[in-house]
Formats: sequence, C-alpha cells, structure tokens
Amino acid sequence: MTNLRDIIDKLYLYNDASDSELYTLICDRDESTDEYLFNLSRKVQQKVYGNKVFIRGLIEITSFCKNNCFYCGLQRDNECAKRYRLSKDEILACCGQGYDLGFRTFVLQGGEDSYYTDSYLCGLISSIKNDYPDCAVTLSLGEKSYNSYKLLFDAGADRYLLRHETASKELYEKLHPSSMSYENRMDCLKNLKSIGYQTGCGFMVGPPFQEAEHLVIDLRFIKSFRPHMVGIGPFIPHHNTRFKNYSHGSFDLTLFLLGLIRLMLPEVLLPATTALGTVDPKGKEKGILSGANVIMPNLSPLDVRSKYSIYDGKLYTNDEAGEALTLLKRHIKSIGYEIVTSRGDSKIIN
Repeated sequence: MTNLRDIIDKLYLYNDASDSELYTLICDRDESTDEYLFNLSRKVQQKVYGNKVFIRGLIEITSFCKNNCFYCGLQRDNECAKRYRLSKDEILACCGQGYDLGFRTFVLQGGEDSYYTDSYLCGLISSIKNDYPDCAVTLSLGEKSYNSYKLLFDAGADRYLLRHETASKELYEKLHPSSMSYENRMDCLKNLKSIGYQTGCGFMVGPPFQEAEHLVIDLRFIKSFRPHMVGIGPFIPHHNTRFKNYSHGSFDLTLFLLGLIRLMLPEVLLPATTALGTVDPKGKEKGILSGANVIMPNLSPLDVRSKYSIYDGKLYTNDEAGEALTLLKRHIKSIGYEIVTSRGDSKIIN
C-alpha cells in the first residue's frame, strides 16, 4: 500500500507528484495525513513569505451579470437577486478609505456587467493609479476579449483574477449553460498571462458532479499554468439556483488542497477565501495554517455587501472597514502571523 507521507515528502522535495499519487492522497487522506501535510506546507509558506499575510481591499462593484452559471446567486435569471452598481465616485471613495487603513492593493470584483465598458473601466483604473501610484489594481470581472484585457492592462491594471472553476471540460459543461465555453475560459487565462498580468485562477471544491479525478485535473492544470494566485473554496449552494438542494463542499478537503497547492507552487499567492470563513468561524485562520497567505477584507459600502449574494450565508460584516481590519489583525496575530500592508506581489515570474 502506498505510504501517503512518502507522497507528501515527494511533493515537498520536488514540488510535484504523479496523477495517481495525487488521486491517492485525495481519496485516502485522514486527520493524521492532513496534519503531516500542513506542517510541511507551513514550512514552505514561511520559507518563501515568512509569517506575513497580505491583505487586498475587495470592492464588489456590481451584482449584475449577463451569465447564468448554475451555481451562482448573481445569475442573470435570478429575479430575486438584489442588483446594484457602484459609481466611479463610490469606488474611488472605497479606495481612499482603504488606502488610509494601509491597503496597497484594490480588487475590483463583479459580475460580467456590460454597463462597465472598456472606456469606463480604463478611466476608473487610471484615476485609481493616479491617486494611489504605489498601489496595485486587481480586476476580477470575468471573461473579456484579448483587446479588452490589453486596454485595461495598458490603463494600469496589474493583476486579474479569473477562476476557471474546473479544469475538466466535462464538469465545466455540467456547471454552466451552453452559452458559456470551457475553451473560451481557458483562452482568457492564457491571454491574461501573455499580456503581462499577474494572473490568478481557481476552482470550487465539492460542486455537484465533482469527483476526485476532477480535482487531480485541477491540480495538474495549476501546476502547468503556473498562476500567480490560486483562489479555491468549498462550493456553497444558493437557494435560487438549480443546485439549491446540494450540500456544501468539504471544508477539510479544501484545507488539504490548499496545502497541496502550496507544496506544488511554493511561491504562489494563496488566499484564505471568504467561503472558508462562511463554512467555519475560524476558516480564514485555518486556511492560513494550511498554507494560505492572502486575505481579502471587504471595502464595499455597507449598504451593498449583503446584495453581492453569490451563495447562501456569504460571510460579510456590518463593521466599518477599520474595525474589521483591527479585529482581523488580532485574529491573525493569535496564530503567529502578521498582517502586512505592502503590495505583496507574487514571486512567480511570467
């Protein structure tokens, strides 16, 4: 019988393992295997980044979306969704508040909303970079053409997050309508990297129809693509989607996969996502202790946070950003880590 610790040791020493070994780890892991992995993933995390946890100021600019992804509460046909759009002035005010608190990266996230044209976004990005030249601007606004991505990059955008959700074409087509294309999603990621963005991808853990072999495909894709950031989180159902009666994905397996990704890509930026904190009250801290090193506090206006409802129970706070950051720093310090306010660029080279 394969010794799981031997496979983990191989990942630690060589940053890779065979597909069959990864499959075995995912299927046969237990509590002792998890702890063995986390000891090594923390060792790698701290060797590369020390005990630093980077913060990004998340601004959820719109809850409108043209797509109908089967798992997302923002899907176009959800007539019960509460829709909003932030104005340029509102977004810049969020940046100003975040800058005063020490944030040096702003993440503009939203559904695929045609209201925000290339021209609008270029003007917005230019304004942010002019006002805060020492800050990075990250976009997470879905699929766009090569030319659109290039315009936004030339306007000053530094990073782009586009979760691929699954690297299996078969599973992708079970989670998305026929109007969406697995090939286009993958082409978008390649385009982003070729343009020069620091590029992030990511996947759900435990959506309907996902099997262990699908997770191996995700890990293999991430290893070959070498993104600068990987965002993963457990699937959480939304009551106004076709997947409303499915259970949420495994929290423990998500932590385990964070540890594997840290060993496979030691220099990657790895968020402890909001979904982790939604499933478990200590989710973000446990994510850090599994190998993650990024947290994205919400800088969105208080009155729209509950409207960005991509899944049920999404963790958000009614605290002002300063109060939330003070509390976060205290929690992170309690597990031996330190929140830092630098841009925290990835050490992976394009």
